[in-house]
Amino acid sequence: MTDRPDANRPTSTWRDLTAELDRWQKAGRKATFWWRDDDVEAPGRRLDRLLDLSESVAAKPLPLALAVIPAGADPALADRLRGLRHVSVLQHGWSHANHAPEGERTIELGSHRPARAVLRELDTGRERMGRLFRGRFVPVIVPPWNRIAPTIARALPRHDYIGLSSSGARGRQRRAGRFAVANVHIDIFEWHPRARFAGTGPVIDQAIRHLAARREGRVDPDEPTGFMTHHLQHDAACWRFVERFLRQSAAHPAVRWLPASRVFAATGRPQ
Repeated sequence: MTDRPDANRPTSTWRDLTAELDRWQKAGRKATFWWRDDDVEAPGRRLDRLLDLSESVAAKPLPLALAVIPAGADPALADRLRGLRHVSVLQHGWSHANHAPEGERTIELGSHRPARAVLRELDTGRERMGRLFRGRFVPVIVPPWNRIAPTIARALPRHDYIGLSSSGARGRQRRAGRFAVANVHIDIFEWHPRARFAGTGPVIDQAIRHLAARREGRVDPDEPTGFMTHHLQHDAACWRFVERFLRQSAAHPAVRWLPASRVFAATGRPQ
């Protein structure tokens, strides 16, 4: 989940988003994006709609990374994705179970259990993901609720992961050997007191804030701007926004949408 804009200042419009992308174009730079959809377990009509969007909003399919929950991953999902070369799969924790005590923030990959037990679950999940999704699987951890204990995060490279994706602008130390961090910065939902569409203006605000901070060098300029969706939670307003955001951004000459394999195999700088 990402930071929300100040409720007292005006929110942005589609024209403001185009203006920010125009600034990238004028500077001769590419505004890179990547798309992560969370909480995936099985095929269904909503996933079909998401996949249809990824194939129809631009001249060629937009890369899509599905964060799949290993414990609940349905083998039929692998069948549904067969032949969709633009779709990759990341590992969304193990079972998306909360292990925090009552009253604390929800977390699966936290410090409430021994690190050895947490990492053992992740290893089991990674092996299952590799069997189910084969070459489509990119061994990157997406922590449920975008939260992970530092001790677990530091151990991931030793457990054959090549990356980590949570939320918020990454630090300057984005790589350690082959291990990379690339987060999401645009969340279309308000989550409290219940999940609902955050609204067009506030979500566009999130996009512009990260893009402008990258362009001005206030955050790592090479981290692609991450767009997060949760297709199982989408209502009509969510679907309308997602379609327009993807279509409008993909049509801009300064924009490049990257696959997860590129995002986590390099710093995010377009080649």
